[in-house]
Amino acid sequence: MYTWANCPASPLVWGGARVIAGPGGAARASVQATARAPDISDEALLICFANGDTSVAGELTQRLGPRVLGVAMRVLGNRAEAEDVTQEAMIRLWKIAPDWRQGEAQVSTWLYRVTMNLCIDVKRRARGGHLDLDAVPEPADPAASAAESLQNRARSDALQAALMTLPERQRQAVVLRHIEELTNPEIAGIMEIGVEAVESLTARGKRALAVALSGRREELGYQDD
Repeated sequence: MYTWANCPASPLVWGGARVIAGPGGAARASVQATARAPDISDEALLICFANGDTSVAGELTQRLGPRVLGVAMRVLGNRAEAEDVTQEAMIRLWKIAPDWRQGEAQVSTWLYRVTMNLCIDVKRRARGGHLDLDAVPEPADPAASAAESLQNRARSDALQAALMTLPERQRQAVVLRHIEELTNPEIAGIMEIGVEAVESLTARGKRALAVALSGRREELGYQDD
């Protein structure tokens, strides 16, 4: 079991500050450039948070927040709604921390499940919600030319538009499998269905995307082998 006795006593970095934390939540910080400790697991950080070290919240948010936002963006197609979902999912993570059962699930898997449920709630409250393609984020590539950037944006927009035509469960499975690159068993746990159902959803979703995008291969700069 991970307890305060196991929480890092050596300096770590949260948000650019070196933090030395000890039992009871006491911590002192001094700004000092040093590498963040990637070897500390998400679960270990969550247990430390539950035991009073709130300084780890920033590190967990930096690790998990962008991933949650990316999933919500792809499922909802609206940045404002995705940001609300991300905020609510992280709040729920902090609330569940004291009751976290170690070893039963990965923190990221639990968070993906919560995120999917929140996305479903948003869809239920607003059926037929608009698709804001301008809000779709894409990784910054400083080396890309203007033409490449435009083409990458066109591809991202086309993928998002095609994703939004899929049935909801297919879209969720495709996002988790082919964008987040989770395994089928992980997706099964998140969506609370069997592995065979995941395989069926992702296969049908992938075929539907291929059909939706087939007429735009040349426009989007894809070349047949």
